[in-house]
Amino acid sequence: MPIIRVEMFTGRTEDQKRDIVRELTRAFIDTAGGNPDSVHVVITDVDKSNWGSGGQLCSDKFPDKGK
Repeated sequence: MPIIRVEMFTGRTEDQKRDIVRELTRAFIDTAGGNPDSVHVVITDVDKSNWGSGGQLCSDKFPDKGK
């Protein structure tokens, strides 16, 4: 049972998440074979204030437009 974990900033729509799950599953099956029903994709939305990069909070490093 392969598990693909995706951690990304919040803000994607449910349709975008559907597309991510579909395409990651397809890519895995095309590359490694197997049954699509056995591939699990876990998406974790992370707020920018809970993610750091290069010694900075991503909320500081990549502020939202208009804020």
